[in-house]
Amino acid sequence: MHLFSDQPGDEGLPGHERRLAMVAVMTSTTMAVFDGSMVNIALPQIARMLDVSSGDAVWVANGYLLSAAMTLAIFAALAPRTGFRALFAAGISLFTLASLGCALSTSLEMLVAMRLLQGIGGAATLSIAPAILRSIFPGRLLGRILGIHALLIAANTAIAPVIGGALLSSLGWQWLFAINLPFGVIALLLTLRVVPVHRGIIRGRFDVAGALFSAIMLGAVIMASNAFSRPGEAGGSLLTPAIYGLVAVVSGIAFVYRQRRAAQPLLPLTLFASARFSLAALTSLASFVSQGMTFVALPFLFQSVYGYSAFTSALLFTAWPVGIVLVAPHAGRLADRYAPAVISTVGLCLFGVGLLLLALLPENAPVWDISLRGLVCGIGFGCFQSPNNREMLASASREHSSYASGILAIMRTFGQCLGAAFIGVILSVYAPSGTLAQEAFAVRLGLWLAAGATLLAIMVSVSRLKTRPAM
Repeated sequence: MHLFSDQPGDEGLPGHERRLAMVAVMTSTTMAVFDGSMVNIALPQIARMLDVSSGDAVWVANGYLLSAAMTLAIFAALAPRTGFRALFAAGISLFTLASLGCALSTSLEMLVAMRLLQGIGGAATLSIAPAILRSIFPGRLLGRILGIHALLIAANTAIAPVIGGALLSSLGWQWLFAINLPFGVIALLLTLRVVPVHRGIIRGRFDVAGALFSAIMLGAVIMASNAFSRPGEAGGSLLTPAIYGLVAVVSGIAFVYRQRRAAQPLLPLTLFASARFSLAALTSLASFVSQGMTFVALPFLFQSVYGYSAFTSALLFTAWPVGIVLVAPHAGRLADRYAPAVISTVGLCLFGVGLLLLALLPENAPVWDISLRGLVCGIGFGCFQSPNNREMLASASREHSSYASGILAIMRTFGQCLGAAFIGVILSVYAPSGTLAQEAFAVRLGLWLAAGATLLAIMVSVSRLKTRPAM
């Protein structure tokens, strides 16, 4: 493969070591994606086996998301101090050990505690994975490897529910976590062997105050999103999400104030001095809001409106990641030769067309028609994602690549959370009694709003075409 061929002047690792380092990063990504995709379908079984309510079992999923979100920025800031290999290996180790703890859990409290640790380990790896790929591959291959990374995530997203269902039916929910153990050991051994040791390039005191404000801000956003998406659990009151939202705003203001005055800030705000970086980050946020809304709305459309089974609904979802798999590597390769902003903007336009097609689905749509429209969405998102990620990383200096990688992960996480929260609000307002007609209207409204969020992303993306390209 050209990915592993060497050319004069190439930075990064030699071709043969590059291959093993890529496997280490991709294996850790597989673990994190599989875990997040499979656990949600196991919540009903976990609730029955541990004799807890469904609402309490949701914290098995929320605990992971909460701890990961609260530590993403912290790990992105730690990487330049500890070096990529040390932090990445520590994250893999914690994730793997916490997976073992999850598999051995005998109570909800123990399981949630292990999931919190798992989220911290996952954040340590996911926040710097793109930065590690940038450090081991030459710049001429950056878009291509990010395209393959996007392909891997999409492929895992597609097959995880099927594998998860098979494990649940034959072995039980514990094996959803136990399956991480061999992958974790392989990823750790390869990381220690081939990922280069980079001594910390930043010295001095760590910004503890900035880390605290960051964790509170990001955690409060997740809690507010969760409260918005489940308003019935709070008696229909908006007080709880409002409190979380207020905490997020206050801590966010304190965070920015601290970053402007700290000698060595947790997150260098100079990153956002690059207009193309800032616009790419905003584009990513808006697009993931749209994707988050759609991923929550479609199960209601498939099961409540069309009456398909959960398994059939999962199969209907596969067209989306299949579309990403088909185009993401090619989009990444094109982004290495042509303007990434142009390619990602074209992808967003196609993604918006796919969302409009889903919003306009007829009442008795056949399976092939639903799948075809989802495929258009996947092709568009695959064409957008890897070029946009490439532009974000390329717009930051190499010493700031871990920060750019962390921001990329934050945009993805919070975009999806906000999208899910919006759908929760729409369902609570327009489908309070859960009738078929109400849910059908609410879901279609959500899809139209997702298309609107994509239009916003397109507008932001187009605006960066007028700025100076990132080299």
